[in-house]
Amino acid sequence: MKRMTRQDDLAFYRGKRVFVTGHTGFKGIWLSRILLGAGAHLTGFSLASPTAEGALLFEKLRLAAKMRSIAGDVRDLAALERAFRETRPEIVLHLAAQPLVRESYRTPVDTYAVNVMGTAHILECVRKSDTVISVLNVTTDKVYENKEWVWGYREDERLMGFDPYSNSKSCAELVTASYRQSFFADGGVRISTARAGNVIGGGDFSPERIVPDCIRAASEGRAVVLRNPASTRPYQHVLEPLSAYLRIAHVQWHDAAFAGSYNVGPEDADCVTTGELAALFCRTWGEGASWRAEKEGGAPHEAGFLKLDSSRIKARLGWQPRWHIEEAVAHTVAWAKAWQAGEDVAARMTAQIAAYFKEAEA
Repeated sequence: MKRMTRQDDLAFYRGKRVFVTGHTGFKGIWLSRILLGAGAHLTGFSLASPTAEGALLFEKLRLAAKMRSIAGDVRDLAALERAFRETRPEIVLHLAAQPLVRESYRTPVDTYAVNVMGTAHILECVRKSDTVISVLNVTTDKVYENKEWVWGYREDERLMGFDPYSNSKSCAELVTASYRQSFFADGGVRISTARAGNVIGGGDFSPERIVPDCIRAASEGRAVVLRNPASTRPYQHVLEPLSAYLRIAHVQWHDAAFAGSYNVGPEDADCVTTGELAALFCRTWGEGASWRAEKEGGAPHEAGFLKLDSSRIKARLGWQPRWHIEEAVAHTVAWAKAWQAGEDVAARMTAQIAAYFKEAEA
């Protein structure tokens, strides 16, 4: 495969009919901004943002006025089928999910319904479509059976997520593999999965996530409280996995041989502990921001060490992470402070996207 740039990826999407599920969520909003900027004919299918701040951000960005935004639930097969018939997508990027580990302990059945049957519904719509060529199902780095190894998991490791969220995503991987083998073995429709690490960035207002928790605490003059400061995760800026998703769907469009599963994580040097991330956040935020550890009694199980081996996507697709953890935190803090100050976050998002994709050409 010839060397491909991120600018090539953006150019590919001009004029393409793209269907994105979960477009009102954290990743979905950023992805929608990128695709609209690239000139895609974009349809989004999602429930409203799960947070009031996320809904406000979606409104501020005026995304619904620039794309076809369908309010819908991926658990509703009939609604999805109508959306596919009306929009006739060529590319499907499936991001809609219940994405929180701790929430999955509280609502396991709903988590499986969204993450497993939602995926099956998307793939069933693709099976019935006569227009779809390229499909990407976004899962998670947590799909693997976690053995607390100090080296990164590779795509051929055993899938066996522990908690309901992680396990539901393991199941979604298996559903995707089954559909690929059962209905799309001729390569006419190319289907991949992407297993990305923990993402950070402006516009994430989720509860029980480290960086949003840090922002809330620092804004209120409280110390950030960490449950597991020694846990290690592959943190990366949200633009990193999104650029990888765009690359995967682009490359497999042209050649079905590139369809498969891909890890998307940072370099090893950027895999840090939660305590290290919080300390970096506090230094970047300033204003006396601080953190402290506080053991939580009766807390549900969470992995202690998790790292991805992203050699496959680097070797096969030529994708490389761009921003180190310090840059990722700096961009996240700058965005959060702009949001709190009532600044034009649309302009800041556009600038960060432009900087990321421009720097990739250096």
